[in-house]
Amino acid sequence: MTGPRGLFVAFEGGDGVGKTTQQALLADQLRAQGRDVVVTREPGDSRIGPQVRAIVLDGGELDPRAEALLFAADRADHVAHVVRPALERGAVVLVDRYVDSSITYQGEGRGLGREQIAAISRFATRGLLPHLTVVLDLDEAARAERVRRQGYVDRIEREPDHVHERVRRAFLELAAAEPHRYVVVDAGRAPEEVAADVAVAVEKVMRA
Repeated sequence: MTGPRGLFVAFEGGDGVGKTTQQALLADQLRAQGRDVVVTREPGDSRIGPQVRAIVLDGGELDPRAEALLFAADRADHVAHVVRPALERGAVVLVDRYVDSSITYQGEGRGLGREQIAAISRFATRGLLPHLTVVLDLDEAARAERVRRQGYVDRIEREPDHVHERVRRAFLELAAAEPHRYVVVDAGRAPEEVAADVAVAVEKVMRA
């Protein structure tokens, strides 16, 4: 659990599973309840985020270790200047991707080792973990089809399907290891149905 007094919720899962959509739906619901909500993403919303995003998602080939460290640098600045200050004032912070994306994509997908990447992320965040991580799960065929329909595909999304399947399994294994801190939601349904399950999980954490 986190030290600050706000609520920290991370949305995780493969590319194309609907993280941004579900983040927005939850933010609307919480704001309608009068809550202070901060919607943010990684990489992109730190002070160095736009540059990091351009390099790791839209640039050319990159050494896997350099990629992992760029994500960690973005996360360190993001936590220090966006996430932690919002939590300290009591806000609800909803983040699109966080530590688990690095553990699964770089640790598992790039073969750098989950524990090594987790250690780098702990250093970058000073151990700040979400109160709840929502893993939006979708089978690989459906996920790949969603990404293809989007048109533009970034450098990481272009990885082979078997890499994305390894990433999916890693997300599910992380969730299974700490069920008190995760909820896995079937992302293959209508957005409103998915949002209803997410809302129930968040409300449960708020009441705890």
